[in-house]
Amino acid sequence: MASEERQALVVRGGWEGHRPVETTDLFIPFLTGAGFRVRTADTLDVYEDAALLAATDLIVQCWTMGEITPEQCDSLTAAVRAGTGFAGWHGGIVDSFRGSVDYQLLTGGQFLFHPPGFQRHRVSLDPKRADHPVISGLSDFEVDTEKYWLATDPLIDVLATITFEPDETRPRAAEHPAVWTRQWGRGRVFVSTIGHKPDDFDTPEVRTITERGMLWASR
Repeated sequence: MASEERQALVVRGGWEGHRPVETTDLFIPFLTGAGFRVRTADTLDVYEDAALLAATDLIVQCWTMGEITPEQCDSLTAAVRAGTGFAGWHGGIVDSFRGSVDYQLLTGGQFLFHPPGFQRHRVSLDPKRADHPVISGLSDFEVDTEKYWLATDPLIDVLATITFEPDETRPRAAEHPAVWTRQWGRGRVFVSTIGHKPDDFDTPEVRTITERGMLWASR
């Protein structure tokens, strides 16, 4: 007997600079091909539908900045604690809803700043996590995009990092998470800080990590 079709919800909006529709559209065919029935939403009101979220196996969010109401956040976090997966990239997941501490606790990280413009930099995979299904078989790689400086939760499981070199303000190098996962109740959360622009996903490792991360997070 064929397995029941999984449900994915793509929530996209907020600041248009991260091109939420264009970037999420890159992955809808992948999700469909992986056996998901995909629904899209351009309003956070969808987070108030507890029954819909409970029936959803994976939420992919690309919503930069904006405001989430306490009711919307409570419903979202309750769904994840109950087993709904939550995944996203860049500002669409870690520069969302800056005024909501509860949301930041869910994702395990919050964007603070990035140096001006795009910088070519190395993404280093954690060798201790080499067998994790999100990064298994991959090697370190380089990207030419924004570098995110973050505040992060000690309970995230870091899969890849980037390094900020010392400068006139910071006296020593600082390593920051670039890709992580976490368990939140019975749900799983996947975050990648890479994905400011659609062509970031032309880098094969970025595309692979993002696709695998969504599948890993799904119920």
